[in-house]
Amino acid sequence: MLQTVVVGSISIQGIFEKREDDGRVIVRVDNRLYAGRPVERRIN
Repeated sequence: MLQTVVVGSISIQGIFEKREDDGRVIVRVDNRLYAGRPVERRIN
C-alpha cells in the first residue's frame, strides 16, 4: 500500500513498512527507508 509521509517540509510517497509507537510511519522507496508523520487522508 502506498503511504505519504512528511519529513520536515518534504513529502515522500513510498511503500508502507510499519507504524512506530510514537505515531511516525516508515515507508520504503527503492532500498531506502524514511520515517515521518503520516499525511491525513482527505475525506470528501
